[in-house]
Parts: sequence; structure tokens; C-alpha cells
Amino acid sequence: MVFTITVSCAAGTVHAAIIGQTGRLCGVITIKVSRRADHALLLPIIRARSRAASPISSSSLLIMNSWFTNSVFLLFFFIKIFSTEAAPNYLFHDCPNTTLFNPNSTYQSNLNTLLSSLSSAATNSTSGFANTNAGQNPPDRAYGLFLCRGDVNNATCSDCVATGKTEILQRCPNQRVSVIWYDECMLRYSNQSIYSVMESSPSPILYNTAKVTDETRFMDLLGKTLNEAATRASAGGLEKKVAVAEANFTSLQKLYALAQCTPDLMASDCGTCLQSGIPKLPLGQQGGRVLTPSCNARYEFYPFYNTTVLQAPASPPPAAAPPPPAPVTGPKGKSNKTTVIIIAIAVPVGVGVVLLFLACCLRQRKVTKPYEVVREDQSSVNDITNAESLQYDFATIKTATDNFSHQNKLGEGGFGEVFQGRLPNGQQIAVKRLSQGSGQGAAEFKNEVLLVAKLQHRNLVRMLGFCLEGEEKLLVYEFVPNKSLDNFLFDPEKSKQLNWSRRYKIVCGIARGMLYLHEDSRLRIIHRDLKASNILLDSEMIPKISDFGMARIVVVDQTQANTNKIVGTL
Repeated sequence: MVFTITVSCAAGTVHAAIIGQTGRLCGVITIKVSRRADHALLLPIIRARSRAASPISSSSLLIMNSWFTNSVFLLFFFIKIFSTEAAPNYLFHDCPNTTLFNPNSTYQSNLNTLLSSLSSAATNSTSGFANTNAGQNPPDRAYGLFLCRGDVNNATCSDCVATGKTEILQRCPNQRVSVIWYDECMLRYSNQSIYSVMESSPSPILYNTAKVTDETRFMDLLGKTLNEAATRASAGGLEKKVAVAEANFTSLQKLYALAQCTPDLMASDCGTCLQSGIPKLPLGQQGGRVLTPSCNARYEFYPFYNTTVLQAPASPPPAAAPPPPAPVTGPKGKSNKTTVIIIAIAVPVGVGVVLLFLACCLRQRKVTKPYEVVREDQSSVNDITNAESLQYDFATIKTATDNFSHQNKLGEGGFGEVFQGRLPNGQQIAVKRLSQGSGQGAAEFKNEVLLVAKLQHRNLVRMLGFCLEGEEKLLVYEFVPNKSLDNFLFDPEKSKQLNWSRRYKIVCGIARGMLYLHEDSRLRIIHRDLKASNILLDSEMIPKISDFGMARIVVVDQTQANTNKIVGTL
């Protein structure tokens, strides 16, 4: 087994990235070194998965006399563990729960044929991409594709797709539409054609929790580096649309970036997909990636791809500093006279400009004061319009809910009513209609859109979109047929359906959703209104946490916070 070991150093930290001969990143060692009483404090953090050994999940702290000797020992130990390359590294999956297929149905047969065809295609693929379909009749026809990372070889690509073929059915059982991401590949299928169709949602975000030191300068450099990679990836051919870029952040730290699209996309669609995903990356983190069904982008402070396969263009040398301006010489007497004249003219002009500016500001303040509230509200609308969800027009929602008829009403909350509806494509939805004239409700609406649009988890209710037209503010969610948990807990007849096994599963599902909000999501979120009526139950009695109007974002290390009002259920 041959390994490529790339080592970089920065601020007392050593990064060693080990890449196997097939191009797969096997793991990373991060060593932090400090001196104390002539001893080196060595903290190895090893992250990887291996068939040859159990995954290492804990960190070990070693205090040793010789930093060099023990670093070499650690490196050999690391290589020994990964003498067999790691299995595909699972990242994320998405099951929209829009439509299900019945076991042993025609669609299931077509889907199995499709996945087998994709797995076979990956074995012989030279581009790391293939798409195909299975079945004759459109309702039961299955469409699918896979995309392998641009630097992995055929064996790694084939292994990843074969793993995804099995795992996607386990993670998304009976789903007509699903997508799964690994570090090495992406696999997706649908009951509708997905060929040459750009899809930028869902877009899960994964990131390194470590922060950079100079965030402002880093974000500027990161934007330029990712945009460079995205531009060159979009210009790729029909075989591959992938590019990398590198840039020096400090003399010891180098930034590595990769952008890739499915090669069936047009150049413009590839660019649109990447440019819509890159801004979603968190600010100031030392690494991160955005995943979508059509494209992906990633950056790190270590080479996470095979640099011999994907090579960045040479960086231009830093521009030379401009020479200092030549001193201006002249007769001393003339210079003094010129200075006096300039001061005599500049002072009155400067004072006049300042007075004129203040007068304009005061007048503008008087004129615009009545419109301050309107502008404030408009900024909220702009924030929501830029959210990651699909915006529906009011006419569509009105038709879907039969003009918000009483027969379609599911319930009523603190800030509005909830209606059942059906979209033109047959999909059932739940529509939360904000009560008009509720200032607090508008704030809750904005909060819920901006939060829920970024959350993806099986135990959180899925927001499909929103509507903002005039005074109407609507949230569109997946339809959950069994309504809320309180309908079962407090109903003498329905409560009989909640045996111990089902109650246990509901409790565990709620706990998983809360763990995601508190620890695993892109944002750390405190719900602040968790109660039985805000726990929805789908057709399989799987709990889904809902109503994020009172939720609050906290920073990762924050342990306490202040609030100026009481919220939640008392």
C-alpha cells in the first residue's frame, strides 16, 4: 500500500493529511505542540473509518520527552491503522417524504434495476458520472445518477456507489425521491426526470467548528478562492465539471478549495448552482462544505483531495509594493506662501460643507421619520425573500386550500390558523396562515422562515416554502396526517393507540430532534416552546418538532443568555 503524506504547519499546529493510492483521503492528524518544563505536549486527534480496525472515537493525551520520536511513532501507527483504505465516508442524506411506493410494487422493481445499473456503470466509468432510468411507464419509471469526486479513481468510485446503492434504501425506505452524499460520491434517484436539471435544494452544510484568527481577511480570500474554483468548474466539459484552487492565507497556512457539478448541467446552470450554495457556508470556520443534488463546494486548511490528480493553477506572485513618492522640492519661501493660501481657502469651504451636510441630514430626518417603521418592515421582507425556501404565489395556496375553507382547517395557534391543502401536482401540504395585523406575529414569521429553511432532520417538520404577498404571510409545510401529539395523549380513545413501544419511539424521536438542534445542526437553536401540541406525528407515528416562532440561536460555547420577555408555554 502506497500513501501520500502532506504535512503543513501553522501556529504550533501540525496537519498531516494521508491520501491512499486510489485518491481517497484516509484521515487527518492534527498535532498541537506547546513547551512546558522541557516536555512536549502532544495531542493527536485522529478521524477516520477503516475496515482494518475499529473507528477511533477518542483523543489521547501523551506527554513525551522527544517530540520528534513520538511524532514518527504516531505517524507509523496511523499508517498501520489505515493499511486498508477506509470505507466510503457517509456525510448526509435527504428523504423529502413527498411520495412513498408500496413494497413489491412496479416502482420498487424499477428502482432496484436502476440502482444495479448505476452500480455497474460506476465499475466501468472513466468520468465518475453516469445517469440512467428503468421502467416503461412514466408513473413507475425510476431515474437516477451518481457523481464521484473528481480526484478519486475508478475503484474508489465503484466502491462508493455500491455502498450507496444499499445504504440509500436503508436510510430512505419506500421513498420515491432520495439523495445520499459521501465524501467520495453522491447518489440520487427520483420518479421524475433529473437529467440536466439544476437542483440546489436540499443544501446541507457541514463545517469545522474551529475558528480562523483574522475573519475579515479570511472571508475575502475564501470568496475569491471558491469563486475561482466555481468559475473553472463551470467551464468544464461533458466528462467532468470539477476544479480546485489554492491560496496562501499566512506564510504557514494554505487554503484548499474544490467545486464540482454534475457534468450534464449547462455551464450557466453549474455556475448558478455553485453561486447559490457558496454563500450559505458559515463565516469564519476553518473548513466547510455545501452539498446539493447538482453541485458541491468545499474548503479546508489541508489538502483533502489528491493534488496530483487535481492541480490548481499557479498562484500569481504578490504584487510589488509601489515605490515611495519622490519628495517635492522647491524654494522655501514660495512653499510657505502656498500653504497659507491653501489654508485660507480650505477652512471656510470645509466649514461650509459640514454645515450644509448637517442641514441636509436634519431635513432628511424630519421628512423620513414617519416612514421608519415601513423601512424596518421592508428589511425583514428582504431577509425572508433571500431565504433558502421556495416562494409560492398566493393564488396557488388559495386554490390548494379551497380559499382557506373551514373544512380544510386543521387547527389554530397563537399567531394564526393552519389549513390542509393539495397542490396541483397532488402533493398534500399544511399551510400556516399568519393573523393579519399581528406585529409580534410578523417577527415570529420571519424567525420561523429563516430558521426552519436551514434545518434538515427526520424529526423536524419540513418546510416546503412560504408566501409573502401584501398583508398575507404564509408558511407551507409537509402534511402530517396524524396531527399533533396532544390529540393522542389527552383523548381517551386515541391514547389507547400509544402503547409503551410507540411511546418510547416517540420520546426517542423527540430527543434526536432536540439533539440535532442543540449539537449537530448548522445553527445551535433553543426551541423555547416544546410541548405536545408542537410535536406532529406522521403516518408512521414518527414525531416531528414544529413551530419555531419562538426559537433562539445561541453561539456554540454559550452557556447562558438574557431575555427581555417571557416566552413559551406557562
